[in-house]
Amino acid sequence: MKKIDAIIDNKIFQNLFIWACFFIILLGAIQAENKFLVAFNIILLLAPAIYISNLFILPKLKQQPFLFSILFLVNTVTFSIISIYFISLYANQKMELKMFVNFLGIMFLALTFGTATKLAKDSFVRRQQEKEAELKLLKAQLNPHFLFNTLNNLYGLSVVKSDKLPNLMLKLSDLLRYSLYDTKETFVPLEKEIQYLENYISLEKIRLEDKTEIVFNKFGSFTNETIAPMLLIVFVENAFKHLSKELKSTVQIEINNTNDSLCFTCKNSFNKTETNKKQLESNKSGIGLQNARKRLNLIYPNNHKLTISNATDFYIVELKITHSK
Repeated sequence: MKKIDAIIDNKIFQNLFIWACFFIILLGAIQAENKFLVAFNIILLLAPAIYISNLFILPKLKQQPFLFSILFLVNTVTFSIISIYFISLYANQKMELKMFVNFLGIMFLALTFGTATKLAKDSFVRRQQEKEAELKLLKAQLNPHFLFNTLNNLYGLSVVKSDKLPNLMLKLSDLLRYSLYDTKETFVPLEKEIQYLENYISLEKIRLEDKTEIVFNKFGSFTNETIAPMLLIVFVENAFKHLSKELKSTVQIEINNTNDSLCFTCKNSFNKTETNKKQLESNKSGIGLQNARKRLNLIYPNNHKLTISNATDFYIVELKITHSK
């Protein structure tokens, strides 16, 4: 797949493909004995004008639209005259006004089509670059956010000189290895993402001991499936973040993968008074959840449904990602 993408992204291939399509159109439109030769000659006459327009004239469109219009018109007329001259020379005919007007229309349409194609391509590339930049920014925000919370946990255990600290640090090492080295691609194997969640939950179990009832259920097959990296951890981390410090809490996580979709549910109990106090003290609206929403909209724009709700003393996150077919 990467080789195919590399070929499609190759500029030479893109240009050859467009000219090949145009060549086929000309073959169907031309009424002559040697269609192939005529179509090839027309492309040779049109190509210089189109490339001059796209490479040198089109960049002036945004900053100097009037100059662009003048240069576009001059380019069209000049290469129409040159083309008619070579056609007359080749056909051993005199240059006629009717012939010039006809070819001027062809040149204008060809240049307009070339300009529109270049604008569309540049717009698509720009949007892709912006999308990739935003994804990298969101991931860069997400990893330090998770690390900050985990280091707070380590600090708390180090203060009381807990025996859990060495095992906790090993779990953290596994988590960081995944987040630093295995999440460079847009998608990662679903199995690895689930293993990452299991490591994180194991880390939380060591920290929380018997204060929290933690349940993690998995259903379905996870082989040959992929997912955006570090996506589900945001909701799991948020569940542990808002647990009550005074009352025994519950965290229930379920992942169900079917042929059609991946369903993720994260449910945690919380104390409304404590949660409101934390939000007021931190003065934050949850950067992790905001980033998760943005990443879902970018990566799965029409293939996901995220529902976040409060039910009595429970905070519930339900995410459904429809598999692409």
